[in-house]
Parts: sequence; structure tokens; C-alpha cells
Amino acid sequence: PMYGLVNQAVADLVRSTFGEDAWSEIAEKADADEEYLPMDPYPDAVTYRLVAAVSAHAEAEPAAVLESFGEHWTRFTGREGYGSLFDQTGRTVREFVGNLNRLHAQVKLGFPELTPPRFDVLDREDGSFELRYYSEREGLAPMVVGLLRGIGQHTAEVVEVSQVGHRADDGHDTFIVRARPV
Repeated sequence: PMYGLVNQAVADLVRSTFGEDAWSEIAEKADADEEYLPMDPYPDAVTYRLVAAVSAHAEAEPAAVLESFGEHWTRFTGREGYGSLFDQTGRTVREFVGNLNRLHAQVKLGFPELTPPRFDVLDREDGSFELRYYSEREGLAPMVVGLLRGIGQHTAEVVEVSQVGHRADDGHDTFIVRARPV
């Protein structure tokens, strides 16, 4: 399951981009609730339906919606009281991503049903790093791109991301990430 906090963030993105009426329409189209309790688990299918309904409303590909959502997620969770966790996780994108597994372990204490992804980081000689993303959930690689850009906003870095490997081929998604100060 995904926790209500994720669906709250989807709602927040829609409300801030398209307005309250659009959120009501999207929730109805997705056969989903309009409000979520942040600490309660909800079926993954609810979130996937919400993304599909946002995609239809915005006339955008689901991948574009997921990328926007990933970027929004970092701002949203920072505002919702998780900003101090972000500050403790890293001062650079590289440091932050290298500590994501530990961050998820901490978050799991409060969200016992959480099934977080795993991130492996390999430094490259050119100063970039390779990020391997392992998740039980399919189709969320675009969200990772947005998350990396959102983390860059938090750490005041410009982030360039290229996906070079796909879950269907390798069992995980692989990205090359370059981050530099703004």
C-alpha cells in the first residue's frame, strides 16, 4: 500500500495547479476519495488511478505527471513537517541520494506498512553518479527524475538526469545524474 500522505501530495499538486474544482473532478473520475489520512495505508491502485485521471485532465502523458509529482513531493513533504529529515539526509543531491535508504528506514518506523524503493549509488570518474532504482511498483521511474530535481531545489543544485537502463531489461531503472551548484 501507499500511505495517504502520497495521495495528499497528489491532491496538493492538482489544487495548486488546476484549482479545487479540478481536484474534485479528478478524484471522482479516479473513483477515489478527495481527502486522505496521511498515516493510513491505501491501495496502490488508488494512486495509479489518480495519476491517470490527472494525466487525462492535464492532457499530458502519465510520465510527465509523475515527473511533476516527484518534484512537487519534495516541496510538499518539506512543508508537511519532514523538512528537518531532508536537512539531515544530505547537503548535496549526491549525499542525499546516498542516504535515501537510511531515510526510508527511519520513515518506516512511523509507517510500518511502507514498502520503500531501494537506491544504489555508484560514483563515476566524471563527477556524475549512477543511480539504480529498485521498486516493487512499476512505472515510477519518471517520478524519480522529478524527485532528483526536487532534491536539487532543496540543495540549491541544478540536476541533469538521463535514464540509461530500464526495469524491463535489468530488473531496475538506472539513471546517470549530474548535479552542480545553482
